[in-house]
Amino acid sequence: MSKPGTALPQYRHDPDDTHPALLSPDYRSTRLRAPLRTPVDLPQRLTEVTGPVLGDGLVQPEDADLTRGYAGEPAGQRIIVSGRLLDGNGNSIPQSLVEIWQANAAGRYRHDRDNWPAPLDPNFDGMGRTLTDGDGRYSFTTVKPGAYPWKNHHNAWRPAHIHFSVFGRSFTQRLVTQMYFPDDPLFGQDPIFNAAPAAARERMISTFSLEGTRPDWALAFTFDIVLRGSDPTPFEEGDS
Repeated sequence: MSKPGTALPQYRHDPDDTHPALLSPDYRSTRLRAPLRTPVDLPQRLTEVTGPVLGDGLVQPEDADLTRGYAGEPAGQRIIVSGRLLDGNGNSIPQSLVEIWQANAAGRYRHDRDNWPAPLDPNFDGMGRTLTDGDGRYSFTTVKPGAYPWKNHHNAWRPAHIHFSVFGRSFTQRLVTQMYFPDDPLFGQDPIFNAAPAAARERMISTFSLEGTRPDWALAFTFDIVLRGSDPTPFEEGDS
């Protein structure tokens, strides 16, 4: 508990046109999981803005390279995805856990419920994690995921994307978003991408970086994640 007279920290609310609505009718599964009543804002207590935190050594450098750890190389185009984790004032957030998961180059997840007829890659599990450095930077080496079909509507295909989970300064601050790739032709018919307000969608699209490309090895994309403020990244678990 805080000392008498000590003000509890409060989070700023993001603009109303930032996060997807909890109910987005074109995205079918939200009809089943959206709350039937208006969510109630709870005050932030010290347990929401302090610990627990990760200890040293629990996350290893190799955890951020999804192309290693198997007998052979994964199929597909190698890419480096990097960026910064920032707060609403543009300050870096160091030593924060960033996790990703994704489909393989053929557009298939290594998951029992993903059984569409695309090949599984024995050299790719699609999961990685890393801690941001002192400047809030993160970097993953992976392969570009493929598009895949889903049963939301007729001939529905998800654009290529990578799921991101970030933890801010503690585990209770977990937020989830998706990173997309520039100029994807499937944007227009994807209700998950379009569930985000139009003004905020560009914040989920990565930027190709020739400067970050590793010659003769991997292309590079940049994706900064802003937790709060006037231009936050749209998150799937917003309160709008």
